[in-house]
Amino acid sequence: MEEKFDHLTKILIEQNNELSYELARNWVEALWEDFEATRAKAGREYEGQAVTERFVTQFIENYGARLHEFASRNEKFKHLLKERE
Repeated sequence: MEEKFDHLTKILIEQNNELSYELARNWVEALWEDFEATRAKAGREYEGQAVTERFVTQFIENYGARLHEFASRNEKFKHLLKERE
């Protein structure tokens, strides 16, 4: 799992040079967890890490360059703009 998160983090950094490795990693983990939690709440059957990885990759490719802008306007994601302490 660590390798997947690291790989996705590197893809995000390539898309968005406004994010440090730490912040990009926060985004990857948050997107991963949010996708899986949302599907579970909706009663969807778990389809495995490959499906989640495809979603996160697609999200990064579509929105990665502007994630820092999105988070600054949305209270739910503002915490992702801060470095972990």
